[in-house]
Amino acid sequence: MKQLTCASIQFHIALGYIDANLDTALAALQRVAQQGTKLAVLPEMWSCGYDYRNLPELAKETPRVLQQLQRECFKLEMVTVGSLPELVDGTIYNTAYVIDKGDIVGSYRKLHLFSTMREDQFLGSGDDTLVVDTSVGRLGVAICYDLRFPELFRKLALAGAEIICIPAEWPKPRQEHWKTLLRARAIENQLFVIAANCCGVQGKLDFTGLSQLISPLGNVLQIAAEEDIELVAKFDFSEMEQYRKKIDILNDRRADIYGTP
Repeated sequence: MKQLTCASIQFHIALGYIDANLDTALAALQRVAQQGTKLAVLPEMWSCGYDYRNLPELAKETPRVLQQLQRECFKLEMVTVGSLPELVDGTIYNTAYVIDKGDIVGSYRKLHLFSTMREDQFLGSGDDTLVVDTSVGRLGVAICYDLRFPELFRKLALAGAEIICIPAEWPKPRQEHWKTLLRARAIENQLFVIAANCCGVQGKLDFTGLSQLISPLGNVLQIAAEEDIELVAKFDFSEMEQYRKKIDILNDRRADIYGTP
């Protein structure tokens, strides 16, 4: 029976202040490591937030941020997932990196850009999904607005994801959607979900927090309020295996009728 201690790290992202956010993230990782955590998820764009005006310059710092995060993950023997601005040939992507004990083993560029907040005007969109084998299991990755597209999550499940990690900056006005969709994605795909949101006010935006760890049955194992916090819970993989045997959703699909994701 495989059990895994996981963490969702929620904090107020200081808009544009990379070193302050980096210090916050590293300190949080150290705290959850003391509780036996082997997999931790950080928020979306956790190094700087959506500081659009300065994003090109901030993105240039991402390699340095990644190096420091890799060193910490190596020292703590931990897997982390979180998204950062990635600058490639003049285009900035919202990219989630999977770091396994110091090594970058996968990266995912956000597929769905939230046009309501002008993401599509400042960022490039990805063109592929990610499911990656790590020392803690097979991880799928999605970012914030991706949560509204169930086809993506079904594809990750069919590719063998056991845990889906979701870095986010989800605002308070739609917090009920956040809570409902997170549980739905876990239930309909019979897998674990770790969602790490930010909290606090950035400019005109108020972020809801409500980071969560959810079981394949849709049980909310931990949920945050609106303050800086680290949530820690233990995932029991036998629960997922037993549930999938009892109700064989993935095998009972009618892809011949409605196609594949």
